Amino acid sequence: MIFAWIGAALIGLSLGLLGSGGSILTVPVLVYLVGEPEKLAIAESLAIVGGISLIGAVPYALRRQIDWRSVLWFGLPGVVGTYLGAALSVYLSGVVQLLLFAAVMLLAAVMMFRPSRPHPEGQPAHHRSPVKIGAEGLGVGVLTGLVGVGGGFLIIPALVLLGGLPMGLAVGTSLMIIAAKSFAGFFKYVHVLAEQHLPVNWTLILVFTVIGILGSFLGARLGKTLSNDSLKKGFAGFLVVMGVSVLATNVPKVLNPPPAAEVHVRH
Repeated sequence: MIFAWIGAALIGLSLGLLGSGGSILTVPVLVYLVGEPEKLAIAESLAIVGGISLIGAVPYALRRQIDWRSVLWFGLPGVVGTYLGAALSVYLSGVVQLLLFAAVMLLAAVMMFRPSRPHPEGQPAHHRSPVKIGAEGLGVGVLTGLVGVGGGFLIIPALVLLGGLPMGLAVGTSLMIIAAKSFAGFFKYVHVLAEQHLPVNWTLILVFTVIGILGSFLGARLGKTLSNDSLKKGFAGFLVVMGVSVLATNVPKVLNPPPAAEVHVRH
């Protein structure tokens, strides 16, 4: 179980350093190291990442490194979208959900590897209407609700490349949006799991959240020593590695599905 606790620390480290990546780690840790069923792991990851993100956003808020306008116009529609996406998740298998979010990770990595155009100091990169920002938030929310992750790997590119925020400001803003969306998605998943008679492991959620919070504070400290460009490229590289790993793990399950009579046994 020690590897699972190490994984919990890395989840928090990722969120504190990059403002994202937590759920990308949480789901595999819960599935492969703890032994949770895929659907249950997806739901529990939202609760864990939501708690870590909320606490991890506090230092950024104190340093005024959260763009509250983006939280409002991007985050609120994202909450609605995440709830809807979680509701739609009942029509997808856990394997299909993992394949979908792996594909999105790779797409986000390509976006993040693109060099950003320089903008005049002190001026915003884009003047986007609240309607467009809200539409982006809703769309990202639906997708992240379907794949069962906090959505930082989608929020960061949207804030940096579409919203024109510097990476340092985007990280704190992303954490706050992730927290709101994750709790909304988890709320819906609780009802979905109840219908499938899958009980939520609240003790596991609590332990992972506490360990992850400690890791997030460490990540926030390390983030101060790295440049925005380094964080951006490191984040993109991380997405490529994890995206390829998830694809390699789940594509064989689609090509060679287990017999219908086979029952998954939890240990």
